[in-house]
Amino acid sequence: MNGPDPGSRHPMDGFPQVCFIRNTITHPNIVVGEYTYYDDPEESEGFERNVLYHFPFIGDRLVIGKFCAIARGAKFIMNGANHKMSGISTYPFQIFGNGWEKVMPEPGDLPYKGDTVIGNDVWIGYDALVMPGVRIGNGAIVSARSVVTSDVPAYTIAAGNPARPVRQRFAPDTVARLESLGWWDWPVETITRHLELIVSADVDALAAVAPKD
Repeated sequence: MNGPDPGSRHPMDGFPQVCFIRNTITHPNIVVGEYTYYDDPEESEGFERNVLYHFPFIGDRLVIGKFCAIARGAKFIMNGANHKMSGISTYPFQIFGNGWEKVMPEPGDLPYKGDTVIGNDVWIGYDALVMPGVRIGNGAIVSARSVVTSDVPAYTIAAGNPARPVRQRFAPDTVARLESLGWWDWPVETITRHLELIVSADVDALAAVAPKD
């Protein structure tokens, strides 16, 4: 046995509340790694409804790594939510047509923050809100109902509105080692064999069993 089937929508028998969302995504600009799950007792397969204002013509992507845990109600605001702010009115007249399309924004008029990128082994808490273009590093934790408006470094706990770093989970040199080890990219057989170390705090022991290139 080497863990649950990464191709399963509901890896826990009789518990549809948890869904490996990689297997439910239909939007071409949402990319999710294996074993990342969304926990929602009402509609765990409907994760995409929480990715808001994600219009194909804009082209921004939501990228989520492997082994992430995403709690119910976590939402991701994409660049399509932005309005032109350089003029007197921010009202999007142009979307209604009927003569109002004459004020269609020019390229560059609308704020654009780029892709939203979530690393590996990230825990995003209940009702958290992630804004466009944010990058959340590997091993980070976003507390419940936080509003993430700026990048969260790897292995950092962030909380609040706007979210601010609360503390680093490990010392900077340890974070660098963990990033280099990248256990989430190991073969699943190796991960299974060394789970006790992955969930421990013994980085030296984990490094000792890391696959050699």
